[in-house]
Amino acid sequence: MNFARAAAIAAILAATGLTACATATPYQPNVRGNSVSGGFTDQRITENRFKISFSGNSLTNRDTVERYLLFRAAELTLAQGYDGFVLADRETNRDSRTYYDPPAGRFGGGYGFWRPSWRYFGPRYGWRAWDPFYSNRFWADDMDMRTVTRYEANAEIVMYRGASPAPADQSFEAREVVSNLGPGIVRPEDLRQ
Repeated sequence: MNFARAAAIAAILAATGLTACATATPYQPNVRGNSVSGGFTDQRITENRFKISFSGNSLTNRDTVERYLLFRAAELTLAQGYDGFVLADRETNRDSRTYYDPPAGRFGGGYGFWRPSWRYFGPRYGWRAWDPFYSNRFWADDMDMRTVTRYEANAEIVMYRGASPAPADQSFEAREVVSNLGPGIVRPEDLRQ
């Protein structure tokens, strides 16, 4: 196999791998082994009370995380045989982390403070030193800095049958939520098309 063909195959494989990683979290259960990280979890507290959460990856915005949480609450409510739910408690958490990445091939990686430096002799000035970190340019020019933000929404819901026991701004009709939010929900199988 020649070098050009091997490079082309490597580029296609890398692009395929990056495409799988460069996707916002779809509406899915949050379990290990999913091709995209994040998703929903729910836990029964009492007969009609559940704790639900939806966590997104760094490409999933806050609005999507909160919509998917409400959709999961409505879907779970219908699956349990109830008509609607009341938000007893709700919060959205934001986790931001900043990373500094040195460029690939930088000196000293894994060697602590060791770094190369050279001395050379010039007939006009005698012995001089050259150091890759201090001589030609400032080392931070080659540093990449990125901030990664992830959102997670949590809610505790109380399900009901018939008329809502709470004020209208705190209760949701499950069928209406599924009908309104359903068309905007992206599932893992939608990503494969």
